[in-house]
Amino acid sequence: MKKRFSMIVAAFMLFAVATQAQTDKSKRPSPPAKVSETLKSGVMVSIDYSQPAVKGRVIGTTDFVPYGKVWRTGANEATVFEVNKEVKVNGKTLPAGKYGLYSIPGEKEWTIIFNKTWNQWGTKYSQAEDALRITAKPEKTSDFMEMLTFKIEKDGDVEMIWGNTEVEFKVK
Repeated sequence: MKKRFSMIVAAFMLFAVATQAQTDKSKRPSPPAKVSETLKSGVMVSIDYSQPAVKGRVIGTTDFVPYGKVWRTGANEATVFEVNKEVKVNGKTLPAGKYGLYSIPGEKEWTIIFNKTWNQWGTKYSQAEDALRITAKPEKTSDFMEMLTFKIEKDGDVEMIWGNTEVEFKVK
């Protein structure tokens, strides 16, 4: 009886530890990150995302962020792009609100997608829910960035940097 009780207690403790590890997002291989900035115009822009690592892989290959296919632009839950006022993104109107940020990588051009469905696991995507699509030119960086990183500048430049690739768009 004591042995059975000990096994039940051990199983419960193992379950509790596993559950805690799952809820502590900082322990994930692609940890969470958030960047926010109030632009000179007073618009608040934030991006809440998870940071996948390159780990020696090449962006644009068939098995790693393939060109021409929708990518969740991050890892885990959908990357959330939020603005507190209506803005222009590369000259196109985007209403205030939260959006799932997706992209279609390409060698010469990336499509950046602002999707109305933002509170979900990142691999669920429906084009019917797109609020806005823009295009941006990827550039090679001189410095390698292992973990996906977003930066927002006061002037509204938003940069996504990963590996030796940088994709930038403008929020006004």
